[in-house]
Amino acid sequence: IMEGGRPSLQLVYHAVQALYHDPDPAGKERASLWLGELQRSMYAWEISDQLLQLQQDVESCYFAAQTMKMKIQMSFYELPSETHNALRDSLLSHIQNLKDLSPIIITQLALAIADLALQMASWKGCVHTLIEKYSNDIASLPFLMEILTVLPEEVHSRSLRIGANRRTEIIEDLAYYSSTVVTLLVSCAEKAGNDEKMLIKVFRCLGSWFNLGVLDSNFMANNRLLIILFQVLQQDETPTNLHEAASDCVCSALYAIENVDSNMALATQLFHGVLTLETAYHMAVAREDLDKVLNYCRIFTELCETFLETIVRNPGQGMGDLRTLELLLICAGHPQYEVAEISFNFWYRLGEHLYKTSDPVLHGLFRPYIQRLLHGLARHCQLDPDHEGVPEDTDDFGEFRMRVSDLVKDVIFLVGSMECFSQLYSTLKEGNPPWEVTEAVLFIMAAIAKSVDPALAPRSENNPTVTEVLEQVVLLPQTVHIAVRYTSIELVGEMSEVVDRNPRFLDPVLSYLMKGLGEKPLASVAAKALHNICSVCRDHMAQHFRSLLDIARALDSFALSSDAAVGLLKGTALVLARLPLDKIAECLSDLCDVQVMALKKASTTYWLISQVPSNGKSSDPTVWLDRLAVIFRHTNPIVENGQIHPCQKVIQEVSPCCCAAADRSGMAFDHLCAPQIWPVLSETLNKHQADNRIVERCCRCLRFAVRCVGKGSAALLQPLVTQQMVSVYQVYPHSCFLYLGSILVDEYGMEEGCRQGLLDMLQALCMPTFRLLESPNGLRNHPDTVDDLFRLATRFVQRSPVTLLSSQIIVHLIQCAVAAASLDHRDANCSVMKFIRDLVHTGVANDHEDDFEVRKQLISQAMGQHGQLLVTQLINSSCFCLPPYTLPDVAEVIWEIMLFDRPTFCRWLESALKGLPKETSGGAVTVTNKQLTDFHKQVTSAEECKQTPGPAVQHRL
Repeated sequence: IMEGGRPSLQLVYHAVQALYHDPDPAGKERASLWLGELQRSMYAWEISDQLLQLQQDVESCYFAAQTMKMKIQMSFYELPSETHNALRDSLLSHIQNLKDLSPIIITQLALAIADLALQMASWKGCVHTLIEKYSNDIASLPFLMEILTVLPEEVHSRSLRIGANRRTEIIEDLAYYSSTVVTLLVSCAEKAGNDEKMLIKVFRCLGSWFNLGVLDSNFMANNRLLIILFQVLQQDETPTNLHEAASDCVCSALYAIENVDSNMALATQLFHGVLTLETAYHMAVAREDLDKVLNYCRIFTELCETFLETIVRNPGQGMGDLRTLELLLICAGHPQYEVAEISFNFWYRLGEHLYKTSDPVLHGLFRPYIQRLLHGLARHCQLDPDHEGVPEDTDDFGEFRMRVSDLVKDVIFLVGSMECFSQLYSTLKEGNPPWEVTEAVLFIMAAIAKSVDPALAPRSENNPTVTEVLEQVVLLPQTVHIAVRYTSIELVGEMSEVVDRNPRFLDPVLSYLMKGLGEKPLASVAAKALHNICSVCRDHMAQHFRSLLDIARALDSFALSSDAAVGLLKGTALVLARLPLDKIAECLSDLCDVQVMALKKASTTYWLISQVPSNGKSSDPTVWLDRLAVIFRHTNPIVENGQIHPCQKVIQEVSPCCCAAADRSGMAFDHLCAPQIWPVLSETLNKHQADNRIVERCCRCLRFAVRCVGKGSAALLQPLVTQQMVSVYQVYPHSCFLYLGSILVDEYGMEEGCRQGLLDMLQALCMPTFRLLESPNGLRNHPDTVDDLFRLATRFVQRSPVTLLSSQIIVHLIQCAVAAASLDHRDANCSVMKFIRDLVHTGVANDHEDDFEVRKQLISQAMGQHGQLLVTQLINSSCFCLPPYTLPDVAEVIWEIMLFDRPTFCRWLESALKGLPKETSGGAVTVTNKQLTDFHKQVTSAEECKQTPGPAVQHRL
């Protein structure tokens, strides 16, 4: 329809009505797609303006206002500069005319006006203009406040990409008029009286200007608004929404003065103002007003965050007053755990600061506060007395307990792990607490168990040893609440290092865990504990390997989660690796046979039911592929040079039927035949080649099999590449084949007899990959493929650079890398940059290898052909496409190019910089010639990579 010309207003209106009111979801979807296409067209400007003039209903006006905001944000360049004034006047007219229709429309129009002001360089002093025009009209104040609220918020919007020069100009302009804004807000607040909505707007606007950091702290320190803010927060009858707005504003003010020393006057006022809120907090608690309690806790926490360094530097003095910590501990005493949770980040940061100081006196000063915190947290971790079953770890309360566990681990050093552990145990030993108290204490003990050093705590009457704790826990009767048993099993698993140092406990511990393994609610946690014991006590567990093998054979007879089952197999594999070398092959074979037979059966079952999984695990091949993968991954015996890897026999036991395939293949490998395990994996791949989930698991399994025995897995290479990867990838381009290819190159790329075959593999995989990525939006729609392709290419650069550089495919790879340099996907962009960096580096690093001169010449040819385009793309991508976190990688690429040929790079960079736009469509200067010259000089004169800005031009544009 868009291609046929401008759609009628009536058609647009009907589409909007369908979007909001069509009872048919398909109709809504069609309307959404059509309206999205309209928003991307040039017609959207005029149609939105006309819909806002018509004011037919809320839906059409909201769509028009949202479209106008979106067009100004993303497509402002479409408008000629001579239309900017008319657009501004039109928007101001619309917001005035629609001010009573709907708040959400006013917000969208306010955002549109703010984004226009930020990009429209010719609109000077917009804040002054708006205040002068609307501040004397009471009816216009609400939308004026909305514009003044969103304007500072939009300054750092990345969607506008206005550049540092314009941003600096705007911030300076807003700072200049900030006192005018505050004066307006004071006037509005004083006139508002009990007008809740107006006060909310005042506080939201003030908070926005605090967040931008442009308010003069000395001016604000004695400002009437601060008094009004704290009065609102001190009053018991303050409405909930107003209370939240005031709380947000105080938090913004506290955040804005994080550099306390340079904002002393305002810091002092805020500090004493917040301390006056303790009474109001207690009143909110008494009234059971949780919303207000949470607000006060946010304020107290932000106060502590702001003054953290002062608290640590001058505890108890001035604004290091430890009453701030008392406020947080009061909050931690609230019966609702959500209140205490707000302060967690502060306690983390306090722990970090104190850990870095390593000052025993300072630690001693804060120890009582941490002890009280831990006491409160233990109480919050208690389950309800009427709770049935084991603790849940996926609900909100379960997630809270996990955060408590993490926090306890981070701050326990201030109390002393052993001392705390012993005190907690003593509370259980000396009293007879309810089950929920016992469970919570055991939970906290489990959090700190790994940090306890038994050697530092000799046994005494009041200080039981950790071995006594272990001894008593495994004697817990089965009659105790099942949640207590669950958490005690967790504790035993966390005490695996104690078991390792005291192997006499191994048998009773294993017996205790086996009982749990046999009970459905406890099975998974017992499996996790067994995994921990196996991981830490590997040498001691070797004598129990047959028992572990029996468990592995009967794994599905236990009620285990998939993760718990895989964890048990991981533990079994870790123990297996510690067996005598002559026993490993047989035991690995036994362990793998269980999985391979089940995989063969599962794959057949899965195929017969037309790839519709049943409820049972056994019908899903991924279950067994994951189990095989974890076995290969963690069976890593210590093999001396010259010894045959014991796992090689299992993975590479030859099957006589596959030798002919190597002869028929067009790919040049010197190796051999298919391994015994290969037929089942090959069959699984063939049957499920269209199912990315299963293929990915197959590749993962093969990856760890190759890694397990390294060069010993050579027999896998020929059939894997020729019969599976390349043939399947031609039809179903799963990116995991590219990743698996990178593993093969990593293992065999330095083997002379494998290089040509691996290159053939790369070329065969690249053709369908390039077709996929060259499709419309191919790079953006397939970032995983980009990521895995350049991982594979990078491995080739690392293992056999001359082979790759001498091939025909290198030109296509470089061209693809140049195109993908603008892709703003974290992993994909990282892989692209690493490929380019490593590629160029092969011509820079004289590693005294015989082929260095050849490499250097080949890189010189490649850079001569692609260098200018590459540098231009890197600069443009950095300016207009890439997020800041990618820029260090770009800087490393630029550094390598410059190291390779600095004079030529200087010319390339100069050309790239000259091509950058110097002004925005709104007339703002994005970058000056002097800034470009300084940037060029800074980059080209750098003597080390960290001096290379990454690239700083983005900051300017």
